[in-house]
Amino acid sequence: MAKRRAPIRARAPNSLAPLRILKQIAILQTVFYLSATLLILFTVIVAGQPFSAGMVLGSSTAVRGDTALGLTMGLLWLLSGLVVVLAMTLVLARSKLVLDFALTLHFLHVLTTSIYQGGVPREIGWWGLQALSAVGMVVLGGWACRWRELRPISIAVPEGVPATEADVERGEEYEMMPMMGKDGGGGGVGGTGGESGNGGIR
Repeated sequence: MAKRRAPIRARAPNSLAPLRILKQIAILQTVFYLSATLLILFTVIVAGQPFSAGMVLGSSTAVRGDTALGLTMGLLWLLSGLVVVLAMTLVLARSKLVLDFALTLHFLHVLTTSIYQGGVPREIGWWGLQALSAVGMVVLGGWACRWRELRPISIAVPEGVPATEADVERGEEYEMMPMMGKDGGGGGVGGTGGESGNGGIR
């Protein structure tokens, strides 16, 4: 009598591991500041204005509604948020994590700006920009990650090859194939196919 294969136990997903979370936060924060720095640097060079670190780290004083450059700075920060949305689609790929990471990113940005300026920003327009950026990041990031989650996965598995533990962790499903008899016939379980299935005890 053939031994039955013991069921494979899927291990707990490690998407919520502390080190993995810290790594994802670092990647998204780096993408956020790097994209903002490149956009702001290009804009001020074209406009003939001097560039300073305060335009990025102390952005509350650079974002203003009474000047064209201040409004442009606000638009550039929103564009930087769109870049982060693309990064979320690649780094997170899970829509239920978008809210937490988006709020964490903006909290760290507020903290960085407050430390650089020596106090909490008081500009209402800057706080409105942060709220708009956070909402847009949550909505667009959630939609993008959900779109990636719902994409169909096509997997070809050779006949007779069992699913591995890694496949079980990824949640992949396989279609059950009929067992092959010794003579190559398509007999089912219980030996109904081929010569062994037709012969009885005599």
